[in-house]
Amino acid sequence: MTDLLDTRIIELFMHEPRVGVLEASRRLGVARATVQSRLDKLMTAGVISSLAPSIDPAALGYRVTAFAFLDIRQGARESVAAHLDRIPEVLEVHTITGQGDLLCRIVARDNDDLQRVIDDLVGDDDIVRTSTVIALSTVVGPRILPLVRSAAG
Repeated sequence: MTDLLDTRIIELFMHEPRVGVLEASRRLGVARATVQSRLDKLMTAGVISSLAPSIDPAALGYRVTAFAFLDIRQGARESVAAHLDRIPEVLEVHTITGQGDLLCRIVARDNDDLQRVIDDLVGDDDIVRTSTVIALSTVVGPRILPLVRSAAG
């Protein structure tokens, strides 16, 4: 799906998101139109899903990260998802196999605030059980470049 040039473009924009297409073309030694068409192709294919900045919740004051496993009533996934979507501290929700039906990544300002977020989380009657774990540290943070390099061969 991607080749070496796509990989180099992605790497450049990941490291320097404000580089601009013209400067990227100079650094990569290809035409400006080539960089622009490759970026357009990668966005259309969904490889690049956003050009939005990465935000660190801890820098916003949300220093606690936790993961909540939710057991929900059968057939209630859409209504529970709508409930979770209204809670700003819920950053991600995934349907899962194994323990629970949904896995939520949540953030809070501190442990007391985490209790408030969990109380908000379980405020839906279709959530029948939860189990929460607090992340103590991040050993490997969110990353994508190793996967991009691997996909390019």
